[in-house]
Amino acid sequence: MIKAAYEKYLLPKLLDTCCSTKPVNYQRKKIVPYARGTILEIGIGSGLNIPFYQKSNIQKIIGLDPSEELCEMAKKCAKKNKIDVNFLINSAEEINLPSNSIDTVLLTYTLCTIPEPLDALDEIKRVLKSDGNILFCEHGTAPDLNVQKWQNRINPLWGKLFGGCNINRDIPNLILESGLKINKLDQMYLPSTPKIVGYNYWGNASL
Repeated sequence: MIKAAYEKYLLPKLLDTCCSTKPVNYQRKKIVPYARGTILEIGIGSGLNIPFYQKSNIQKIIGLDPSEELCEMAKKCAKKNKIDVNFLINSAEEINLPSNSIDTVLLTYTLCTIPEPLDALDEIKRVLKSDGNILFCEHGTAPDLNVQKWQNRINPLWGKLFGGCNINRDIPNLILESGLKINKLDQMYLPSTPKIVGYNYWGNASL
């Protein structure tokens, strides 16, 4: 019961706070404005990407997330920013959308949490149009062995506290392992952020 209450009432607010720091929002600005056409945002969460969308590029936004509580927060954010979002309360491993229907898939700080990321990436490949684009910005395993060591030590506890988030996933390798092609990849430690959670990968991929 305590765990259920934590996940329902406290965790959504905690995730919203942790994922809206100044360095993280600066990363969002590098990615989100390039989304265009019919957009599927995987893990829309509390709607932290919504203010950064370029409205003139949007035909339709579909926001997918398994958390009803986070989707309610995102609905308020969408209303505040005067952006229409169609919400799918569902997991990313089974996306209830037609094949070949999405122009842009947006992934920001999401692949770290999806229980079966390769299954989700397979679904993304299915719904993405042949000329579609995947925009991603994720945190993951650091290049420094000492940081990696601490990431691996802390990861089990971290996941329990932060809704299944993994701080040690090799994001580029996951994307490539799924059969997707990475067209652009940048990476660095975010400033003013602990190194165990602050190594970021961002760029775009395609079929």
